[in-house]
Amino acid sequence: MGTGKTTVGRILADRLGFGFVDTDEVIESRFGPIHEIFERDGEEAFRDMERSVACELADRRGLVISTGGRMMLDPECAACLEPEASVFCLTAEPGTIIERIGDTAQRPLLAGPDASERVRELLEERAEGYGRFARVDTEGRSAEEVAAAVMSLLGL
Repeated sequence: MGTGKTTVGRILADRLGFGFVDTDEVIESRFGPIHEIFERDGEEAFRDMERSVACELADRRGLVISTGGRMMLDPECAACLEPEASVFCLTAEPGTIIERIGDTAQRPLLAGPDASERVRELLEERAEGYGRFARVDTEGRSAEEVAAAVMSLLGL
């Protein structure tokens, strides 16, 4: 959330001559805004939707895929996408994430009185899982610079 996955993903896809898929955009196009899915159906229903999209994308090649922040921590999603993919974790400090997100009202996982504290909690909860992936720090970098860092990690 707020690390630039979609923006950087689009740049990478363009540079690589690949297609681009944002899994959250796929889910929203089929089921409506994510915050409404959470309200209407609950988080587990949303996670089921993520698993379904991950399995759909598993056999496709030539894509840059931007996933939701928890998607690759789900064993089923990872089993579908990871074997053939290079996975990168874009990182930023909690304050930067909140600044980039702006209005957190549409972010169900940030509900509550202190969105900044919630971002810290989520990052802490996910730290071990995120640690499996190559990390690319986005602090103080433009999307173009982050894309260049990912390209470098790919050896391109």
